[in-house]
Amino acid sequence: MSNSGGAAAAVKVVVTGPFAAGKTTFISTLSEVPLFSTEKPVTDSSRSVKSMTTVSMDFGKITFDFEEGDVVLYLFGTPGQERFDFMWDVLARGMLGFVVLVDVTREKTFTEAKKIVKYFKELSDVPYVIGANRATGNEKAVSLLKKKLGVGPDVPVVPCEVVSRQSAKEVLLALLYRVSALLDQDSAVGAFSP
Repeated sequence: MSNSGGAAAAVKVVVTGPFAAGKTTFISTLSEVPLFSTEKPVTDSSRSVKSMTTVSMDFGKITFDFEEGDVVLYLFGTPGQERFDFMWDVLARGMLGFVVLVDVTREKTFTEAKKIVKYFKELSDVPYVIGANRATGNEKAVSLLKKKLGVGPDVPVVPCEVVSRQSAKEVLLALLYRVSALLDQDSAVGAFSP
């Protein structure tokens, strides 16, 4: 609970990334409510990678308690397979930021991840971070991912293990800090506008 006694701020965050990057696990690991998932058995050749896939969305919720008050993040996970990408536009509406998860052990998905970053940046000019799944302690993998995605120095690439609640929270905190900095910057600009 918040120390301020005020209402919690609600924020919509989209969790996206290539097929089998760890999006469903990421949301499940963090969520304070039972995960709502639309996973179905994989019916194509990608069955060799994993047996289930998200076909519509995953949903979870996590609350962060800050001195200024609670921030509730509503997490919407996108399908990773391109045949379900029509959901990306739907889920992106109203997002305040997004996380792109990438499994660094599957380098062949880096090109797909780059396309996803580009697509979401074109949908909405909101802050985003890269969650480098399975990269904890592997600075070389993080550097390679950042280079392959072509993201600037202002975009955090956060090493994480999506099965660890604390590690996954670090990714969301990096995003919250970017959102907060942008809101502070907008407030400052607004204060000096005629």
